[in-house]
Amino acid sequence: PIDDPILPSPAAVSMGNPHAIFFVDDVDAYDLARIGPMLENHPIFPDRANISLAHVVSESRIRLRVWERGVGLTQACGSAACAALVAAARKKMTGREAVVALPGGELTIRWRTGDDHVLMTGPVELEHEGRFDPALFAGVPETA
Repeated sequence: PIDDPILPSPAAVSMGNPHAIFFVDDVDAYDLARIGPMLENHPIFPDRANISLAHVVSESRIRLRVWERGVGLTQACGSAACAALVAAARKKMTGREAVVALPGGELTIRWRTGDDHVLMTGPVELEHEGRFDPALFAGVPETA
């Protein structure tokens, strides 16, 4: 509630999709599954927003939890990791490169000075492999 907020004001960043990053002392101290949907759908975000709780551990490390718009709690979100680093660097909480630790793993994010591009590196793993039943596509016109 605006008259009794439980979180500090967020940093707002666009990575091509909207992000609100709340810098907190403990990312696990908040029930993100409960507050995430309320914040995602807040009227200040007409297209909804990804909601992140970020804790700057050091100048080169950020812990992050993410409520992804339209999805919910996620193990990892690359655009949120990038947004958190940019927001933290703009607030002079970190440098322009840091490891962002998410529940699903760690990413190294670098915000280049020369062209302002944000680069993300980290491990890649196959999460799932499957097949669609061709009957799902019956009656769907083919495109050229």
